Amino acid sequence: MIDKLRSFYKGKHVLLTGHTGFKGSWMLVLLEYFGAKVTGYALDPLHQHDLYNSIEGDCLCDSHIADIRDRNAVHQAIEESQPDIIFHFAAQALVRESYNIPVNTFDTNIMGTVHVLEAMRMLTKPCAGVMITTDKVYENMEWEFHYKENDRLGGFDPYSSSKAGAEIAIASYQKAFFNPKYINEHKKSLASARGGNVIGGGDWADNRIIPDLVRALQKNDPLHVRNPKAIRPWQHVLELLYAYLILGFKLHQDPQNIQGAYNFGPEKGDEMTVEELVNTAIRVWGSGEFEHRPDKENLHEAGILRLEIGKSKNSLNWHPRWRSDTAVEKTMNWYKEVFDGAGALEVCRKQIEEYFG
Repeated sequence: MIDKLRSFYKGKHVLLTGHTGFKGSWMLVLLEYFGAKVTGYALDPLHQHDLYNSIEGDCLCDSHIADIRDRNAVHQAIEESQPDIIFHFAAQALVRESYNIPVNTFDTNIMGTVHVLEAMRMLTKPCAGVMITTDKVYENMEWEFHYKENDRLGGFDPYSSSKAGAEIAIASYQKAFFNPKYINEHKKSLASARGGNVIGGGDWADNRIIPDLVRALQKNDPLHVRNPKAIRPWQHVLELLYAYLILGFKLHQDPQNIQGAYNFGPEKGDEMTVEELVNTAIRVWGSGEFEHRPDKENLHEAGILRLEIGKSKNSLNWHPRWRSDTAVEKTMNWYKEVFDGAGALEVCRKQIEEYFG
């Protein structure tokens, strides 16, 4: 599959929204690895130390700094770049922040997605769209079962429900405008990717477990953990990006049969609790501790979340390559190497080689 992806993406024109974010920055390095020509569309990085700046992301793409909520700017960027593939990452992606800015969250995650879909519809050339949503789009019943792609969508917090709304918009465009039956007329193919909780080096976001832990370790402070028994489908960022690349490739190869929603997560039995993840990270780091400190704001967070990935394995021939403990090890090693003086881009490229080796 690696050779097929390298052959397919070499020279392809890719439009990547959210390219200045954590996942988007890793995607830039990965697309460079496969030889794609990338146009980025996103807001400025929040901080000078963000991964995009550390890897000198402006050198890896044609960067457009603009808001996904700006319909005209989105249309102009997509019309000018004439992409073969669109990877739509741009989002307000933090659950806790969505409680503070719910209107912005719904506007960004739903209407921002609609702007991308509409601009894609206006293209007169073939184009595949991979729309990135989340594992949190399901109405979480706090059950032991793994959620399947046809389970009911929902979401308690504004982030989760806005991403479920984006899924509904994506499904509507697929049926109304990009119907596989008429692929020869509209020349478009579309899929949504529902990924698990992402970890990886270079993430500095607030209220995310690994960045919070790294900051605590730097200060020799204990990490405060809200819900240590919560279960999440943790994955290394490369795991999901590899899945997205396969999905984009398959949409071009077999657009009539591949369109739809896909779950990406760890294998059954490989999920970790928050406590297990933190203890693994501390072991790799060589020091540190955490304290259970319940949330004073009492904001709702899911206690258990698992994804069924059989469809992705069978239809896309995608399989997780790193177990959860390996994902944690690679993540913490990234920070250790960068803190020891290695360049962020150098370490990202090194881990890409390790992932595909």
